[in-house]
Amino acid sequence: MDRRKFLATGATLAAVPLAAPSVARAQTSFNWKMTNAYGPGSPFYVEGPGSPTDFCKKVEAMSDGRLKIQHFAAGELIPALEGFDAVRSGAVEMNAANSYFWAGKIPAAQYFTTVPFGLNFQGMNAWLYHGGGMDLWDELYAPLGLKALPMGNTGVQMTGWFRKPIESVADFKDLKMRIPGLAGKVYAKLGVDVKLLPGGEIFPALERGVIDAAEFVGPYQDRRLGLQNAAKYYYTTGWHEPSNVTELLIGKAAWDSLPADLQAIVSTAAMACNLESHTWCEANNAAALKDLVENSGVIANVLPDEVVAELRRVTEEVLAEGAAADPATQKIHDAFMAFRAEHRDWAAVSEKPYHNLPA
Repeated sequence: MDRRKFLATGATLAAVPLAAPSVARAQTSFNWKMTNAYGPGSPFYVEGPGSPTDFCKKVEAMSDGRLKIQHFAAGELIPALEGFDAVRSGAVEMNAANSYFWAGKIPAAQYFTTVPFGLNFQGMNAWLYHGGGMDLWDELYAPLGLKALPMGNTGVQMTGWFRKPIESVADFKDLKMRIPGLAGKVYAKLGVDVKLLPGGEIFPALERGVIDAAEFVGPYQDRRLGLQNAAKYYYTTGWHEPSNVTELLIGKAAWDSLPADLQAIVSTAAMACNLESHTWCEANNAAALKDLVENSGVIANVLPDEVVAELRRVTEEVLAEGAAADPATQKIHDAFMAFRAEHRDWAAVSEKPYHNLPA
């Protein structure tokens, strides 16, 4: 090609402006607010690797400052459990919490936090990202003008703290216990007086005897709340929460206002935090549990087999009743259980044999 013609052509192309809407959309910046169901300073739920504040930092860095998100812990802008309504009204663009807190508004939302005897971290993420779970979440929330993304996962949680030992199902009768989600309905059928309390209210309630037992997360988080100073019997099986998803709730109008690249950044940052938060939990819980047992006199035990068997039986009743009462719940329940059955077939020949190897 003639060099002079090439240079002339290049100059002509350089003089042609980009379509104005494209330039404007690419350069638009956004300043959003995120509220949180958990109190200031809470590891995992507010601060630290993979936390909501870490998510905000990741988004700002990845977007080169085009999307800035100001984070407010519980009580700093709104009360702990009012994030759902705040996002839905447009008062804020985002909220970090767990979807089972909205069970009174949308019963089916509970399936996107955890299901008793359900899926572990690997299985839950497989369902959400590749098994149709995210599509069902979008379908459930879209009529409310909302969108959600998984932004964290604790992995399997401890059954909880009890002021007295649990030796049989009868020990649940008239027990006052802080426990959210579907597991709370299971305990209620066994005679437990179920309480839903924000994290910051658990220790004082347990210490004063307002409640007799409490479930929160796991050794690291529970130790930070001081629960070992209010109860000494610490049980495990993870039956109630084999994993626990942190929900990033987003106003649909706000989401739709973002250009495609910023939507991709938000989605990618949420996925990164989902993995990072879980690995943080895995890295810190072992030492915390050892400290609780060796230095705080905590008695750590597995629930008796007969208790777990009864909890499983009642769980099936509760899930069936909830699904029968609500078409949206039925649809999500059926999809979740179908995936769980398939995933368990695989886990039976992969994870289970490995974990059952002699120590």
